Amino acid sequence: MGSDSVEAQPDEHRIKVWEPNKDRLESIHRRISEPTKLLSRAAGKADCCIFRVPHSLVEINGRAYEPHIVSIGPYHRGEPHLRMIEEHKWRYLGAVLDRTRPTGLGLEDYMRAVEPLVGSSRECYSEAVPLDDDEFIEMMVVDAFFMIELFRKASRLVPHERDDPLFTMAWILPFFYRDFLRLENQIPYSVLELLFEMSMVSAKESERSLAELALEFFNNIMQRPNKVIAACRDLKGRHLLDLVRSSFIPRDRDELAEPRRGTRVPTHVIHCVSKLRRAGIKLHHGGEEGETFLVVRFRGGVLEMPTITIDDFMSSFLLNCVAYEQCHHSSSKHITTYATLLDCLVNTHKDVGYLSDRGILENYFGTDGEVARFINDLGKDVAFDIELCYLAGVFNRVHEYYRNSWHVYWASFKYTYFDTPWSFISALAAFVLLLLTMAQTYFTVLGYLRPPG
Repeated sequence: MGSDSVEAQPDEHRIKVWEPNKDRLESIHRRISEPTKLLSRAAGKADCCIFRVPHSLVEINGRAYEPHIVSIGPYHRGEPHLRMIEEHKWRYLGAVLDRTRPTGLGLEDYMRAVEPLVGSSRECYSEAVPLDDDEFIEMMVVDAFFMIELFRKASRLVPHERDDPLFTMAWILPFFYRDFLRLENQIPYSVLELLFEMSMVSAKESERSLAELALEFFNNIMQRPNKVIAACRDLKGRHLLDLVRSSFIPRDRDELAEPRRGTRVPTHVIHCVSKLRRAGIKLHHGGEEGETFLVVRFRGGVLEMPTITIDDFMSSFLLNCVAYEQCHHSSSKHITTYATLLDCLVNTHKDVGYLSDRGILENYFGTDGEVARFINDLGKDVAFDIELCYLAGVFNRVHEYYRNSWHVYWASFKYTYFDTPWSFISALAAFVLLLLTMAQTYFTVLGYLRPPG
């Protein structure tokens, strides 16, 4: 009995070593070697410029980033609600081929020219594009020529049929203006420019640049002076959204220069319109005709801002510009900075009303409350370095002026008692009543000290 118990002891202390499942190991190694698809490694490169909008922004702004009637590029390709315009892309491609075939250029020539750009074009997308090279080239050629032909027809460089529904139906073009400038609805500008230059057939066409035609097309809705468009003739962009965005950021304006890295100055955000007015800060419409709305100045206690029109087009454009600047690390943050400024200035519908009265906002969007909500959503969940933004100097000068107690007390007094005729009349009546009370008190005391007789 004793010997049996001694022999059993080694079995009781034996340690079982866990072995991983071989199939599980193979699965892990396979997933390690697989390339990322939803956010590819190329997304961190400067060349990557066409992104899926972050879910945090989509939750706030809904379908503002999705095309409504036309798909450009791979992200929304083939979606059922976009099929109507998809049919017209082939019609427009046929028109281009009919016009350029006499010059010796056919469909195969355009596809052959795009092929060397396939690798670099794929790297422009933050997601892996699930198309083979033939499908990818077809998509680039069809989508690019649809937009190019539309630009040429709109500028009357080539004729369009009198009954072309894309021009005769009033509701279609406004959707094109918005859909062509959505971040998820882009193709590389290099592809557009290559096919644009290849398909020129007349001297009149060769006199115009792609940037000029594209900006003229969008100017049908933005209504900027012709000199602004002409100045952007040689402008380049990574895609159409970036081109139009860059046209609002002229490089020769010192007010739009962003501070260099390494020159950080502590920067403070500013208060809303109502608080600024109580501190004696005035807000005026400023700037020359056609000046970009980004040029904001502060001098002599006055914040000067050019007019910006808020409508369906501009709201979509601003949202997509902010999304682009959030995703592309090499992009400047001008629109994001301006959106932050508006978000600081506007707290309630009263702030929107005041900016409208001063000619700073033109509201074709909805009620003042709806505009205030849009502006607050525009600046929500947005990240940027305030110390390196182009308005850092304006923010600091406004903050310093606001901190001056004399300005605050005097302005608060004026704002409280002299802001409206009724408050002025009330203050005047109270002042007169005070004088009468003092006079009555004086004569009462005088009669007591010097009784008559």
